[in-house]
Amino acid sequence: MVVMEPGVDDATALRDPELFAVLYDRYSGQLYRYAYRRVGAELAEDAVAETFLAAFRRRDRYDAGRAGARAWLFGILTRELARWHRTESARYRAFARAGIDDVVPGFADRVDAAVSAQALNRPLAGALARLSRGDRDVLLLVAWGDCSYEEVAETLGIRLGTVRSRLHRARRQIREALGALELEVER
Repeated sequence: MVVMEPGVDDATALRDPELFAVLYDRYSGQLYRYAYRRVGAELAEDAVAETFLAAFRRRDRYDAGRAGARAWLFGILTRELARWHRTESARYRAFARAGIDDVVPGFADRVDAAVSAQALNRPLAGALARLSRGDRDVLLLVAWGDCSYEEVAETLGIRLGTVRSRLHRARRQIREALGALELEVER
């Protein structure tokens, strides 16, 4: 949920350097959670910091007609993350090989969920690594970034139909990868 400063919309915060911190307060948590899941803690903070630095430098290019800066910031972050694409792909391949569980602390009391998540971790990481960058970006913006289809389209600068087709393709590939696992478990 986005907390709005009374009387300060995103366009105003972008126009006034003194108010730019409002955008950071409003969106940094969402961007960090998304980046953390994409590249891990060691790079997430840097990616978010680079995103806000780039946004500050490009604030004069922001289209004030937009409903808000969230999709614009996710677009900048996605481009920052593309620079770390190799790191991300290597991380998923390593998870697939090692089966490292990247579950957030605090869910230990949900043993069943943790066991299920760990069982799916390797195949899911492998399936994510095999997705094309475009398909992975769409899937993860929807799943981890909680972005709407329209926000994903705006974020990536693609058409809504392209978002839908990439998301459909990515979900199908993930289902196929996890479906093979279900067959093994049933046997």
